[in-house]
Amino acid sequence: MRTVDLIEKKASGFALNEDEIRFLIDGYVKGDIPDYQMSAFMMAVRLKGMTPQETASLTLTMMHSGEVADLSGLKGIKLDKHSTGGVGDTTTLAVAPLVAACGGTVAKMSGRGLGHTGGTLDKLESIPGTSVEIPMDRFIDIVRENGVAVIGQTQNLVPADKMMYALRDVTATVRSIPLIASSIMSKKLASGADAIVLDVKTGSGAFMRSKEEAFELARLMVKIGSLMGRKVAALITDMNQPLGMAVGNALEVKEAIELLSGKINPSDPLYEVCMLLGVQLLKMAGLADSDSDARSSLRAAIDSGEGLRRLQRMIELQGGDASYVSLDKIDELLNVKKKIDIRSTKEGYISVIQAEKIGTAAQMLGAGRETKADTIDPSVGLVMKVRCGDHIGFDEPLATFYVNDETRLEEAVKLFREAIVISDQKPERVPMVYAVITENDTL
Repeated sequence: MRTVDLIEKKASGFALNEDEIRFLIDGYVKGDIPDYQMSAFMMAVRLKGMTPQETASLTLTMMHSGEVADLSGLKGIKLDKHSTGGVGDTTTLAVAPLVAACGGTVAKMSGRGLGHTGGTLDKLESIPGTSVEIPMDRFIDIVRENGVAVIGQTQNLVPADKMMYALRDVTATVRSIPLIASSIMSKKLASGADAIVLDVKTGSGAFMRSKEEAFELARLMVKIGSLMGRKVAALITDMNQPLGMAVGNALEVKEAIELLSGKINPSDPLYEVCMLLGVQLLKMAGLADSDSDARSSLRAAIDSGEGLRRLQRMIELQGGDASYVSLDKIDELLNVKKKIDIRSTKEGYISVIQAEKIGTAAQMLGAGRETKADTIDPSVGLVMKVRCGDHIGFDEPLATFYVNDETRLEEAVKLFREAIVISDQKPERVPMVYAVITENDTL
């Protein structure tokens, strides 16, 4: 078998079999296949695509390129969730403990934020003492005791993806749906999950800008899961405006605590997306027979406070100071030099909120990273005061900025104002959730 022949086969539009894909990926990880040949192969995939079976084979090979978590010591169906990245997306900190409170087993390996999207690990680390770099045996013990733990991915989890993604970033092969799907699913499957719910974002603040791309990616990932014997469902959700009102690290932890404390209205988009994610997880785990039963269980976990207690216990078991995980004390993590209201310059309706620019403005304040080496200030960020469709008067607050370092403040305010469009006419309502994709939708 020769690498050049397989590149030619893919470039000519033919499907590769599992042995051929394994030859390419294993050879690349071992160093037998050079970057330039892997680049050529991935460009052929971008231009010619892959069949679902090919993408499943690629996912399987990538998954087994390094360590695979063994969660067999945990009872029940092991659950995980994944978001393709967004702004104000604090769903993991609410959904995971709620599902655990309903009897679920949520063993989640998560990532850090880069650019305008926030990372769950960064949010957890805003709580003093919390460790996300935990040995696998300790991780399993925490899940066994508490039903939920969230840690960072191990260094040797899917090394093929780390190598391929670094190459994709510099060879214009990032925007390939088979390569995106195999990247996401290889990591989720290597993390040991039996059932996975995916939150596929679409819009100005998402990687998949069009709904068509988002649907294609969601269906492919659900199909891969099915081919590999896992239960997978996917939500297609809107990211044309931030999901939650808070954009930052400790700020988003506070919003998650508010949701778990019953302080967020059920009509709020963040609440609704959390409910839908939780519903799918409970159904896949066999802990609810219907959407309504699952919703009732999740709501009961909020009303009883058990969801919040699971989050507090998780923080405690991961070395953090759980006293901050309460409405009484969380504000102590938000002590900043300045809180600045950004006010409207005209009256009208909020017709556009460009989520990517909102996220980038928060990053400029220190809430996110431009490069992996950047340091995050957990206390800074912004809190939105408006959503699309709201009416606002002149000189009313659009958002409050939480600021410590003013170096890029002026730039951040300018970008934030560019993100908000105020019009005379009320815009049409855009749904927060476009669809729920299950295995039955990919048959």
